[in-house]
Amino acid sequence: MDEYGIRITRQARDHLREIRRYIEMELLAPIAANHTIAAIKAEMQSLKKMPSRIHLTPEQPWHDRGVRRDRVKNYYIYFWIDEGNKKVQIIGVIYVRRDQSRQLELMDKDTH
Repeated sequence: MDEYGIRITRQARDHLREIRRYIEMELLAPIAANHTIAAIKAEMQSLKKMPSRIHLTPEQPWHDRGVRRDRVKNYYIYFWIDEGNKKVQIIGVIYVRRDQSRQLELMDKDTH
């Protein structure tokens, strides 16, 4: 079984920082922030093996572009698979209750 490298884009790293900040500062729950970020990062690392097990996102046009969506707690991890280089490109982490199509539109288009 092939193992893939994981690349977390700057945009996805920014999302993780914002999630941590929000949970720590707005919700006043620093322990929950640590647990949430740890769970998201663990799931990201799990994508090293069989990343194609995760379904494509239903939103268009990202579905047709091969963008996949994995849920962890109350967040979606968005990524695509670079088969040629055996890399998973993680492009964003978005709260599930947000308008996903709108959030995808706001993402940096150069991540794919």
